[in-house]
Order: sequence, then C-alpha cells, then structure tokens
Amino acid sequence: MPPSAAVPPPVPYPDEHWDWNALRAEPVIDASAWVAPGAVVYGRVRLQARSSVWYGCILRGDQEWIDVGEETNVQDGSILHVDPGYPCILGRRVTLGHRAIVHGAVVEDEALIGIGATVLSRSVIGRGALIAAGAVVLEGTQVPAGTLWAGCPARQLRELSAEQRERLARTYRHYVNNAAGHRAHFGSGLVTRS
Repeated sequence: MPPSAAVPPPVPYPDEHWDWNALRAEPVIDASAWVAPGAVVYGRVRLQARSSVWYGCILRGDQEWIDVGEETNVQDGSILHVDPGYPCILGRRVTLGHRAIVHGAVVEDEALIGIGATVLSRSVIGRGALIAAGAVVLEGTQVPAGTLWAGCPARQLRELSAEQRERLARTYRHYVNNAAGHRAHFGSGLVTRS
C-alpha cells in the first residue's frame, strides 16, 4: 500500500518544495488520444483530443502539469518533463520529433520540434516556429512565431516560407491519421499510474 498523500516518503535530502502528491495524480486522457504500447505516462499529465504519444516516450508529470494539446504528436523516444513552477505545455497541432526533449517549457500551436532537439526550461517556442533537428534551445529563450532556429545553442536563421509552414501542417495531419491506424492495429498502451 502506498504511503499516505499527507506524508512524504523517506528521502535522504528532504525538499519542502517537492509536491509528492503529483506522483499520485491520475493522468487525464481524452478518449480519442492514443498512447503507444511501451510509452510511460504518469502523474500530472493531460492528453487532449486526437493527441498521440508514441513508442518509448516518457511523460513524467511528477511536479507540474504536462499538457499535450489537441492533435499534437509526441514521437518515438521523446521525453517531456517539468521543473517546479514550470509546466511543460505543448499547444494544438504541435509535432515533437523522435527523441526530442521538452523540459519545463511552452511550445505554442502548430510548431515543430525536430528530431533529437532539446528545449530547456522557461523557454517559449512561438506559434508555427520550427526548431531544427538536433538544436538546443537554451533556458529562457523566446522563439518568435513562424521562425526557423538551428544549432547549439539554437539561433534564429530566418522566417519560415509558405512551403515550410504547409509542411508543418502536413506533418501533424499525418500523425493524427497514423495514430488512428496504430490504435486499430496495436491497441493502446498502458498508462502508468502511481
């Protein structure tokens, strides 16, 4: 039987700011969202309509909320985590590429975070922005809407073209359809609850 919510577990380095109740929170998952077998989703996590969490992902809502917006896809091997005071928020129709990490940051609607990119705490990725594969967005960076950023540390290269903006839209639509197919074939994965 788990310890009482009012009593924190014994730990070697007590931290009065740690909210142990988050570990016991039940994820809130829309009936149309899909979680792949093998993904780990626990704590304060919300998955909105037609969102998808793919194979090998970890969504660890053990302090603040992780909010995955409508028709947003979190692709294979990605990690979403939080910092105390800094939730992880992915807006509507966001694409989070394979092995991407978003930590205590906000990714606004229709943005794309490329394969293997990292977005660090307190950053805000503007609507429709594109973070290139492998880029590292440093803590507290404000990425303007509709821009392309690349590198380590990530820097703005230019504004996105109309063709690139359409490609972002095709990507999220593909993943909404792809999730429906995978759900039909494989079913949904186990959502881990504390």
